[in-house]
Amino acid sequence: MNINDIRTMFPALSRKVYGKDLVYFDNAATSQRVQTVLDEWYRVSAESNANIHRAVHRLADEATQAYEQARDAVKGFLNAQVREEIIFTSGTTAAINLVAFSFGEAYVTEGDEVIVTEAEHHSNIVPWQMMCKRKGAVLKVIPVDDNGYLKVEMLDELLTDRTKIVACTHISNVLGIINPVKEIIRKCHAMNVPVLVDGAQGAVHCKVDVQDMDCDFYVFSGHKLYAATGTGVLYGKKKWLDAMPPYMCGGEMVGTVTFAETTYAPLPMKFEAGTQNFASAATLKQAIEFINLLNDNELVKYNEEIRDYLLEVLSNDERIRLYGVPRGTSEEKIPLFSFTVNGIHHEDLALILDKMGIAVRSGQMCAEPLMDRFGVTGMLRVSVAPYNTMEEAEYFVKCLNRAIDMLM
Repeated sequence: MNINDIRTMFPALSRKVYGKDLVYFDNAATSQRVQTVLDEWYRVSAESNANIHRAVHRLADEATQAYEQARDAVKGFLNAQVREEIIFTSGTTAAINLVAFSFGEAYVTEGDEVIVTEAEHHSNIVPWQMMCKRKGAVLKVIPVDDNGYLKVEMLDELLTDRTKIVACTHISNVLGIINPVKEIIRKCHAMNVPVLVDGAQGAVHCKVDVQDMDCDFYVFSGHKLYAATGTGVLYGKKKWLDAMPPYMCGGEMVGTVTFAETTYAPLPMKFEAGTQNFASAATLKQAIEFINLLNDNELVKYNEEIRDYLLEVLSNDERIRLYGVPRGTSEEKIPLFSFTVNGIHHEDLALILDKMGIAVRSGQMCAEPLMDRFGVTGMLRVSVAPYNTMEEAEYFVKCLNRAIDMLM
């Protein structure tokens, strides 16, 4: 399978923007949908549209099977030990909020501590802030260095006998550096502290084995992984999920209900209250099947060549400040590049590039503390997917130079 075969699977890639061929370089925000995902969403919605886990009629059974087959696919994708450890949510944000609330209710008291990193998305900061404020706990932060690498050595100083949980990103959505999550987990587990890993970018770019990683929680979104929007996954070790109270209450998450007392359903239903987004969740199976096609050595090599080309161009242009520059080899970084251009506002560049048919991200990337760390109000971000081509990368560089010349 070659890059042209891959591109034909994505209808959006054939469209034009302002009369130009679309170059979609905003994949870290959301990926495009593979045709099999679109087909499955339509099939479930059109032919099997019935509430799951409830009725005994044929449509309900078909919808339930599609939903639960997706859970099995995710279990295999992450190498979870049992399927009950896979909880469906609406996305990474919802998954982190679930853990922050439920874990906090079960384990955190006044004076306890929670550790996050300076490289986090707001979704892995604000839920912990809210929990700490509610419980009277203290939020501590692992800083990053000037290259965007976590100062992991400071974790030894930050961890205490009051630390209840550490939450860190697998890969920053701004910096693109692959963090040493296994080392972080090892340090934390030595102090009996569980770790949540935000895999919103990691699940897309790394082979994730939660048993080998030994994380306690791992979360990611389907919409960044070629699946439908409104889908997300929380993996949690069963011992933690069993001990945590429900985050939402209502239909399906109960065992028995009386006015005197309610008991809860077993995992995973305990954390899946109400009517789930079953048609979208079902598409995770097709998305994972597509990801398995990307293990082709030629495709991997081609994507790495695009990464290395953009890294070389952007890091050697004196007008550009690139954030998240690898200290070692380029393999420490995914094909994601956030940068500023001297004297030019990032949104002005993004608007001009858009008129040239190129979709990029501009702004704070939901990472305001990281922007403050580097003394900027925002950046321009280019993020590449396996369906992007070297020709697109070269066209982007050409258009970026034109845009800079126009604005200088």
